[in-house]
Amino acid sequence: MLEKSGESMHADTLAVHAGRNPTAHGGTVNVPVWRASTICFPDMASLQHARQNPDTEISYGIYGTPTVRALQDAVAQMEGGHRALVASSGLAAISAAILAFASPGDHILMVDSVYGPTRRLCDQGLSRLGISVTYYDPLESEPGGLIRPETKLIYAESPGSQTFEVQDIPALAAVARSAGIPLLLDNSWGTPYHFASFRHGVDISIHAATKYIAGHSDVMLGLVVANERWYPQLREHMVLHGMCASPDDCYLALRGLRTIGARLKQQSAAALHIAQWLQQQPQVASVLHPALPGFAGHALWKRDFTGAASLFAVELRTQSEAAVRAMVEGMSLFAIGASWGGFESLVFPAYPGPERALRPWTGGQLVRLHIGLEEPGDLVADLAAGLVRAQAHPDWATV
Repeated sequence: MLEKSGESMHADTLAVHAGRNPTAHGGTVNVPVWRASTICFPDMASLQHARQNPDTEISYGIYGTPTVRALQDAVAQMEGGHRALVASSGLAAISAAILAFASPGDHILMVDSVYGPTRRLCDQGLSRLGISVTYYDPLESEPGGLIRPETKLIYAESPGSQTFEVQDIPALAAVARSAGIPLLLDNSWGTPYHFASFRHGVDISIHAATKYIAGHSDVMLGLVVANERWYPQLREHMVLHGMCASPDDCYLALRGLRTIGARLKQQSAAALHIAQWLQQQPQVASVLHPALPGFAGHALWKRDFTGAASLFAVELRTQSEAAVRAMVEGMSLFAIGASWGGFESLVFPAYPGPERALRPWTGGQLVRLHIGLEEPGDLVADLAAGLVRAQAHPDWATV
């Protein structure tokens, strides 16, 4: 087991060693895939002990096998949380985290730049349950005036989906603490590698482990990490509703976690290089990337993050969707795909306008890019050809 505390270790070391015990499992480097539903016990005392210690003992497959526990422990340790729980997808983790703290008649504060499916959960799912939602501006660091007696949580996502607003998480955490409610954060972009949520005051951190944690575009998985205060309430809800995930998927995610540092370093450097190149292109109005010095949220990103993901957006000097289609449909290396965090580069048109209540998007067409592990020069050439196709389309009109 690890002898040094997680806080004193570099993220690269934690990614390799967290959740591993080199003397267990026959000395195997990777925790094997433990598949199980039924767990048998030699006597009733052993069964009772397992049920009384659900976070350390195995009593039934739905509560986690050693494979699942290893992933949960590794991510919690990397991020500085108390414990983590798995769910079948990132969206399942989001819904579980929100519903662990909000019930009919309650109210929550939701950031206006949130991931689209989370917004639909709020507008369609939570409303049917009698949970009211107030959206707050992602650039508002102290939305305390929106808190009501029935407010049960503040939800953040930093950077924001599609437009990448960086939120002041420590300031939001102070507001939540003063109100006695938890701050929830979707940390899929930051990852446990680049943003240690709990050192910045977050109470519940949520990950689409499908993305950078698994890293190979072949797993659907979510993770919810909690601090010690709020973990019991989270665990009670997730156990009550049978939240779990396949040991096979957890094994793949754990294997992906071991290389997250190497992947992110290469992908982040390539993404920043490409973002800087895009800033110089005549077809580009702006590049929405927190690591760019001219970006509005750059100072907060530099203060709180140790690095950047390889996901960002490009605003084109056109309002034409047809021109964007001409760009993305002719790509040879960038595939059109809705996810991100894998080893391959992706391109996806972004339409934030319909999904904003407070800060509507009024600029040109947005294209979201995920930069993979390909040679950056090859990706630049693919993008250069795409920008030429977009500008050559008859509907292109510079804005």
